[in-house]
Amino acid sequence: MNMKIFIPRDAAAVAVGADDIAVAFEQVAAKRGLPVEIIRTGSRGLCWLEPMIEVATPKGRAAFGPVGTEDVNSVLEAMASNGPHALRLGIADEIPWLKRQTRLTFARCGVIDPRSLDDYRAHGGYKGLERAVSLGPDAILNEVTASGLRGRGGAGFPTGIKWKTVAQAKADRKFIVCNADEGDSGTFADRMIMEGDPFLVIEGMTTSGITVGATKGYIYIRSEYPHAVEAMKAAISAARRGGYLGDKIGGSTYSFDMEVRVGAGAYVCGEETSLLESLEGRRGLVRAKPPLPAHHGLFGKPTVINNVLSFAAIPFILTEGAKAYADFGMGRSRGTMPIQLAGNIRQGGLFETAFGVTLGELVDDIGGGTFTGRPVRAVQVGGPLGAYFPRALFDTPFDYEAFAARDGLIGHGGIVVFDDSVDMRKQARFAMEFCAVESCGKCTPCRIGSTRGVETIEKIIRGERVTENLALVEDLCNTMKFGSLCALGGFTPYPVLSALKHFREDFAPAPTTLQAAE
Repeated sequence: MNMKIFIPRDAAAVAVGADDIAVAFEQVAAKRGLPVEIIRTGSRGLCWLEPMIEVATPKGRAAFGPVGTEDVNSVLEAMASNGPHALRLGIADEIPWLKRQTRLTFARCGVIDPRSLDDYRAHGGYKGLERAVSLGPDAILNEVTASGLRGRGGAGFPTGIKWKTVAQAKADRKFIVCNADEGDSGTFADRMIMEGDPFLVIEGMTTSGITVGATKGYIYIRSEYPHAVEAMKAAISAARRGGYLGDKIGGSTYSFDMEVRVGAGAYVCGEETSLLESLEGRRGLVRAKPPLPAHHGLFGKPTVINNVLSFAAIPFILTEGAKAYADFGMGRSRGTMPIQLAGNIRQGGLFETAFGVTLGELVDDIGGGTFTGRPVRAVQVGGPLGAYFPRALFDTPFDYEAFAARDGLIGHGGIVVFDDSVDMRKQARFAMEFCAVESCGKCTPCRIGSTRGVETIEKIIRGERVTENLALVEDLCNTMKFGSLCALGGFTPYPVLSALKHFREDFAPAPTTLQAAE
């Protein structure tokens, strides 16, 4: 009987040698005459342990990691004999970091072969779509609305309301668009799910199509994600061959098909109207709203645009019911959030849990503090446009409203950690520079405000008229926040103003010669 060995093909694992390790396992096993079956999976999300290799045992999959090519001989020996090894982590499902999660969306990620439709179905895949077909559009909409699911891309808009608006719109054609232009620093959940469980996204988009009356979908993936592009294309082809895309999907009366479109690398195309412009073959410029995409979207037709994680949550909601999903979370933030821990952190990776866990728990307990071992000074939540929170705010629960109440945002769920060596003046400058570089240029507050912001913060760093220039930066931020067309210019003030508010000492004027002497 073949020994089943599971090796991730996730980009993070590949970056640290997973492909070479897969080849090494095959070669060493062949030399020893050991019958093995190598199964390439996604990642379980324990990035600091990648490549994390697993082997099937009667007690469950045993994990080893991080494994290097030099470890393959001894690891294979330990696998074959079920003996001890320095890299042995125990049964994967019992690893404390994994065991304490609530994996609804990422339940199959790192477990199944992402290219196998049969494997997806064997682990509960397409049960949600089967129930959706039996329910019909109105009942599906009721389930999605009752679940409390909100957009996971950052805005947190109720998914049910968006779908209902498109469903009620009158048009000869409608579209489903998945926003996979994951450009925020410190975020990788979209990539992980596309590479590790792509059929989940397809099932969610198909369900959306049935609900609103759309027969065509597009998944817009950033060009920096070649592994995700390949995985999604392979899964779409497999779903089509299996009868789950095209005419009469799953033997029903409904039809839906989809395809991949690759972006050219503009951060602003993560904004939904910019994305639509790019999909239509034009430069990614933000559209003025109204009209909303739900009324006048792709090619002028009513369009559902949701993030990868929003669509990926749909199959669980339809399979288990709205209440099962809504039972997790707090307040108006229902269900789970795949939180991505990155930056200067000891245990970086993806941690899916119900809304309500505090920022301090995530950074200190789950993340294990900084990689350098120095004290945590600041964390940025919500990507490059998210606010910087000091330790004094670590009691903030991970919840849309709780973060908003403290002038922050959870965005796509990315957390980037900084130790006490960080210079917050440079971080504020980076936010303005990022906006200046990535601005589509359509509106003046974003295009010009960010450029003036870089210049003004540089003057502060040089010690030039610090008090006056600090006032000018705050004024610029207010102009950008309330005058920009989209969230790029509108959210850039979050990191800048939070740095000024919580780390004011970094921006203080340099002491005069006399003061220094005293």
